[in-house]
Amino acid sequence: MATQLAEKAAQDAAIFTYDRTGGDYRHWKVAIDGRIATVSMDVDPEGGLLPGYKLKLNSYDLGVDMELHDIVQRLRFEHPQVACVVLTSANERIFCSGANIYMLGISSHAWKVNFCKFTNETRNGFEDSSQNGSLKFLAAVNGTCAGGGYEVALACDEILLIDDRSSAVSLPEVPLLAVLPGTGGLTRVVDKRKVRRDLADVFCTSEEGVRGRRAKDWNLVDDIAPRGRWDEAVRAKAEALAAGSARPQAGAGVHLDPLKRVIDEAGYHYGTVDVTFDRARGLATVTVKAPDTAPPADAAAMLAEGTGFWPLQMARELDDAILMLRTNEPELGLWVLKTTGDGAKVLAYDAALLAAKDHWFANEVIGMLRRTLSRLDVSSRSIYAVIEPGSAFAGTLAELAFAADRGYMLELISDPENGPVLHLGEANFGHFPMCNGLTRLGSRFLGNLERIDELRALAGSPIPSGEAHDLGLVTFAPDDIDWEDEVRLAIDERAGLSPDACTGMEASLRFAGAENVWSKVFGRLSAWQNWIFIRPNAVGDGGALKLFGSGRRAEFDRKRV
Repeated sequence: MATQLAEKAAQDAAIFTYDRTGGDYRHWKVAIDGRIATVSMDVDPEGGLLPGYKLKLNSYDLGVDMELHDIVQRLRFEHPQVACVVLTSANERIFCSGANIYMLGISSHAWKVNFCKFTNETRNGFEDSSQNGSLKFLAAVNGTCAGGGYEVALACDEILLIDDRSSAVSLPEVPLLAVLPGTGGLTRVVDKRKVRRDLADVFCTSEEGVRGRRAKDWNLVDDIAPRGRWDEAVRAKAEALAAGSARPQAGAGVHLDPLKRVIDEAGYHYGTVDVTFDRARGLATVTVKAPDTAPPADAAAMLAEGTGFWPLQMARELDDAILMLRTNEPELGLWVLKTTGDGAKVLAYDAALLAAKDHWFANEVIGMLRRTLSRLDVSSRSIYAVIEPGSAFAGTLAELAFAADRGYMLELISDPENGPVLHLGEANFGHFPMCNGLTRLGSRFLGNLERIDELRALAGSPIPSGEAHDLGLVTFAPDDIDWEDEVRLAIDERAGLSPDACTGMEASLRFAGAENVWSKVFGRLSAWQNWIFIRPNAVGDGGALKLFGSGRRAEFDRKRV
């Protein structure tokens, strides 16, 4: 128990960063052969992100997944000729045994949930790339594949399983650990792979899993191949997937230079994003700066700017800030979003980027923006947008206001000509959907197509405070007499509410409309897995997660709740 408390203290005290420098990885091997990149899992047992556990049998922790995320990002931007990623194992007879159980057993509740959320987003990113003309993914399962290992495979376009009479796929979390597959396993089995409900019930309550022909018959994998023709089968599958990608056959990529980030007591500071902390009030203010130059003329000029291209730089920095805040600042429960600069320049960059969307680089930048904004949507923090004179909530940056739980926009009665304005653009009407598949405006005005058409007609025109309020684009538009008091009271009132209740409420309200795979994954993570992770059947002194590997059987509270 003392060791577990020490590990929890280490998690709470450390500052964790998510960016990696590329090159050599501790837990993965990367080989590129023309259109195909083979990414082989080879986890260093001694390489845990924190002390106190060993990463045996290709099990993973947050550090392993940070590397995988970095690898995929670099393949997207640095190697445009790569069209298919083959995920496999460098170890004999073991593909991946999933999340490290001992790490989960000693981790704080917040750490476990944050770990599951990040792995969800990494897996969803595979599917996002595949669906939007970028990388395709093949899981070449060349050994036993359990829990989170199978969930990695489920996120790929196809799964090829070696047929060697021993290798199996399984989701054994329910019988072994009394928890759920935390990165969307249950949802993808039935929604994506269309496995029959009764067979899925058998599969998800079986410790040993399913192998060979039965795995294919149940649709748990797409195909099987014997060891004798394994390499040939992997190559054929990968080439077929690569043929379906819109990535170019050749071309120079963009090296993802290290982020220029300063961390101090006041916050996180980047070139286009600035985060400041107000610990006394429990909030972080995130300010995003608009570009101060005209956009490049075409895709070639965008490519020449590399990571200095404003939309890419802003997306990388905002993405990093979101991850840093989630992991390191759990008590800053309210994020106040602000923007600064010239909104017209944001619209100009949007127009240039969308005009070049068929170019691989522009497509990848749009994808990075889409995934970053989606990461904001599913963050378990209250989000307010504050729109003041000098703001640049336009086009892509207006999405920040629409992602917020509330928007406050100053109505400058004393000087209306200098009051803040919103600008809508083409970027707000379909290019950055939320995880439920709807645009943020579509989710806000669910079923009100007339309002969406009305807003589309206003694209490019400045929308002042009163009109923005009447159109429903902001929640409140206080005048300059009441502005400071209203915003201050709104922030302080939110700080007085239960964080747990707010998390559940926000997750329920943000994603209106019909569910899809991704919204189900995050909804169930926010509710069921979050709850199960604190139940005694999982993490009590006699819980399955605590006793795993000890030889003792779990002691379950048999009451259904």
